[in-house]
Amino acid sequence: MPTHVTAVVNQKGGAGKTTLAMNLAAGLSRRGDTVVIDLDPQGSSRQWATLGNAPFPATVKQMSGKWDARSLQKGFQAYKYTVLDCPPSLDSHASLQALRACDIALIPILPSPVDLWASLRLPQEIAEARKVNPKLRAFLVLNQMEPRSALSASMREALEEFDIPVLVAAMRRRAVYRGAALDGVSVYQLGGRGTQAAAEIEAVINEVITP
Repeated sequence: MPTHVTAVVNQKGGAGKTTLAMNLAAGLSRRGDTVVIDLDPQGSSRQWATLGNAPFPATVKQMSGKWDARSLQKGFQAYKYTVLDCPPSLDSHASLQALRACDIALIPILPSPVDLWASLRLPQEIAEARKVNPKLRAFLVLNQMEPRSALSASMREALEEFDIPVLVAAMRRRAVYRGAALDGVSVYQLGGRGTQAAAEIEAVINEVITP
C-alpha cells in the first residue's frame, strides 16, 4: 500500500503549522507507522522531536538533495502515513512539490483579519496544484479558536466564502499545545492535561484522514 500523504501548508508563519503537523503525526502513529518530513528550513519539527526525554511517537526526517513529488511519495512507502511540514510560503519548491505529492492538504489559519488576507491566494494555489495532482483534497483548519469570541465566529463565516472547505473540527487556544512543543512531546503524551487537545486532533483525523 502506498503511504497516505498529508501536507500541512500555509502562506504565512505563526499559524500553528508545525503544532498541527506534529500532533497530527502523533495521532496517526496510533493507527500505523508514521513519518514527519520537515520541509521547513527552520527545522521546527526536527527540533521539536529532539527535546523530549523519550522518542517522539512518529519518526521525524528531513529531505536532502534533489527531490520532487514522486520521490516524496516513493521514499516513504514503508510508512502508513506521511505528514509534510511545509515552509511558510506556497511559492517555495518544497510547498509546491508537497501539494503535488499529497492526498490531503491541511491549512491551519488563525482567527484574525491578517490571516484571512494572507489566505486569499490559497484557492488559486490549490487549483493550480490540482492540475498536476487531481486527487488533492484541501481543507482549512481553524486554530487558536476562542468559543466566546465574536471574531472566531465571524472568521468561520468569512472562510465559508472560500472555495476551500473549513473543517468542523478546530483547535482551540490552549497552553497545552505550547507546553507539548517545549517538552518535545505530543498532547497525547501529557495524560489528563492533554485530553481535550488530543480530542481536537482526533476530530481532525477522523473527519478527513481515517474513517
